[in-house]
Amino acid sequence: MSKLQGKVAFVTGAARGQGRAEALAFAREGADLILTDLCASPTATDYPAPTPDDLAETVALVEKLDRRVVHAIADVRDLSALEALVSDGVSQLGRLDVVVANAGIVTWGRFWEMSPQRWQDMIDINLTGVFNTMRAAVPAMIEANNGGSIIATSSVAGIKSLPGQSHYSAAKAGVVGLVKSAALELAPYRIRVNSVHPWGVRTPMGEMGAEAQKVFADNPSYANAMGQVLFDPPISEPEDIAAGVLFLASDDSRTMTGAQLTLDHGATKI
Repeated sequence: MSKLQGKVAFVTGAARGQGRAEALAFAREGADLILTDLCASPTATDYPAPTPDDLAETVALVEKLDRRVVHAIADVRDLSALEALVSDGVSQLGRLDVVVANAGIVTWGRFWEMSPQRWQDMIDINLTGVFNTMRAAVPAMIEANNGGSIIATSSVAGIKSLPGQSHYSAAKAGVVGLVKSAALELAPYRIRVNSVHPWGVRTPMGEMGAEAQKVFADNPSYANAMGQVLFDPPISEPEDIAAGVLFLASDDSRTMTGAQLTLDHGATKI
């Protein structure tokens, strides 16, 4: 029996990278999918945004695995859009069992030099976007009375704050607080809530771009605050993170809730 046979999973940020890898891991294990991505840059970043073609490719790859897909372009800052997608997905696919709040961005800069808008965009997308994803999905999960699993993508920065990323660290630490409270509130409904904490991942967002390189070049002491124990491989692949997310989505982790799964080459240990 496949680990997610007969179940339905909702994944945000699914156009490429970790979201695509997670969607495909779920599909291989028998799940049908509800997928979304903004497919555009929600704010100024130094890496290219995913496109509608990227999301269409994810959908096609899932369909090649003979799984059903409901998908839409949506912004995780837009609760109404997420609610409409979840409603459509549950109507077509019959249920909702797994939620992966994966969508997010990264930008860099010292906190006193960044614009208020840069701070606000980070909080709105990386923290409120997780709240909106969960808020849109949980009522359908409770009504179905099938239990389930919610996984939020945090970061090493959600456990160990990083220099040049005060806004990102604050948002990702906020995700941990949200996950822990949600785990307590949803336990009576047999819905587990956990977070994953990657380090560097080989995606357009996850690799160090020009903005990050400048921050570290201008502030050499920041390198002392970083840490990585395992260097083989030197960087995670999206599939490495998807494997951890699949574990949390399945009954393999049935006794885990409110936990922080560190997929970080040991970076939170230094």
